[in-house]
Amino acid sequence: MEKYDLIIIGGGPGGYVSALRASTKGYRTALVEARELGGTCLNRGCIPSKTFLKNADVLTSVENSGEKGIDFSGVSISMPKMVEHKNNILTKLRSGIDYLLKKNHIDHFESYAEISEDKIVSLSSGENLQGKKIIIASGSQPFIPPIPGIEKIKYETTDSIFDLKEIPASMCIIGGGIIGVECADIFSSFGTKVTVIEMGEQLIPSEDKEAAYLIQEYLSEKGVSIYTNTSVKNMESHNDEVIIECKGNEEETIQLNFNKILIATGRKPNTEVVERLNLRTKENAILVDDFMETSEPGIFAVGDVIGGWQLAHAASAEGLTAVNNLYEKRERINYSVMPRCVYTNLEVASVGKTEKELINEKITYTTKKLPLEGNGKAGTLGVNNGFTKIMFNKDLGEIYGVIMVGPNVTEIISQASAYMYLEGTIDEMAEMVQPHPSLSEILLEVANFALNKPLHS
Repeated sequence: MEKYDLIIIGGGPGGYVSALRASTKGYRTALVEARELGGTCLNRGCIPSKTFLKNADVLTSVENSGEKGIDFSGVSISMPKMVEHKNNILTKLRSGIDYLLKKNHIDHFESYAEISEDKIVSLSSGENLQGKKIIIASGSQPFIPPIPGIEKIKYETTDSIFDLKEIPASMCIIGGGIIGVECADIFSSFGTKVTVIEMGEQLIPSEDKEAAYLIQEYLSEKGVSIYTNTSVKNMESHNDEVIIECKGNEEETIQLNFNKILIATGRKPNTEVVERLNLRTKENAILVDDFMETSEPGIFAVGDVIGGWQLAHAASAEGLTAVNNLYEKRERINYSVMPRCVYTNLEVASVGKTEKELINEKITYTTKKLPLEGNGKAGTLGVNNGFTKIMFNKDLGEIYGVIMVGPNVTEIISQASAYMYLEGTIDEMAEMVQPHPSLSEILLEVANFALNKPLHS
């Protein structure tokens, strides 16, 4: 039986990043992954969706090019070619991870795994490994809600939607969270008649209400039909369509017909790997402390399997924290400056606390919001809708949170993250020189506006 300083189960952004960091510390490390390296994010989630979102952005730019004096004709869309392009990107990125594992002398086992007592890991290939420490990074899978009739229909999940063979004429997306609105943006750009059904009172329920409203307005202008406060009560197949029966707040029954159904109602942790262990869990997610250690000493867990953020960069941060705490608890995970991003072509990015959280925690704060329409770079891009909002302590200048809506804000939000991480104040943000013309000038503008020293507002 092979013995290791560390065995990591799961090769996604939580797992392989942990392995690479462990190797730099001199730990003999094994990585066990049954499917493709890179996990859901690289193979079925983050990277495929962003590839398709880029395609959607190109199509939208072509459609709107006439007003800029550029005329395109004969534009066509090929789903097989888009899928092939996506797969080429995935192959290249997976090869990069494989190269890094070999370069850092990390043993990679392509197998399913199960952990038993004494930190013995049994592989489906028949081998047994033993680790001094274990990190569980087994990820998650799509959650399928118990809707009557769902077992009798054909549907796509967020794991399969980017491998379609053709563009559907109509699509119902059940779930208006991050992946739901991103897919609505993608397929509406491809010409699909898209409907989104969300149980909550707004799209992207975890985010700022004003940001969610702007995204709803943006999607509606693209022809997406949106039903909030609406639940699906029944589904059934009829010929080549699926008939959905749903109810809204008014308890009126709505019946809708679609060619394609996408279930985007969240994900559930993959905990099969720990079925032999008596780990503490909550709602099927493995519970960990601030050091990423489970209730079993020496066994850590990171990423989707612990619930919570279910973000690739959060999983990587948790993995790095776990590795640093393997033999001594010295570093707590810091979620206070974890950026959150929605990659619709009108993007949403935020960091820190939301206004709802500040109110619930009874924190006194001041908020200032500045629209994007005065930004010169945004004007050159033909984008006027968007805003930046900042929540801060008026007396101390401490920045509690930043919310941005607009083009490329998922890149700009890291500036706000850096200010908060380094305990910079809103006064210092107001003094930071930003390049002109740039979208990042909105941070300079909103900070000065918040201090009653407006520049272009």
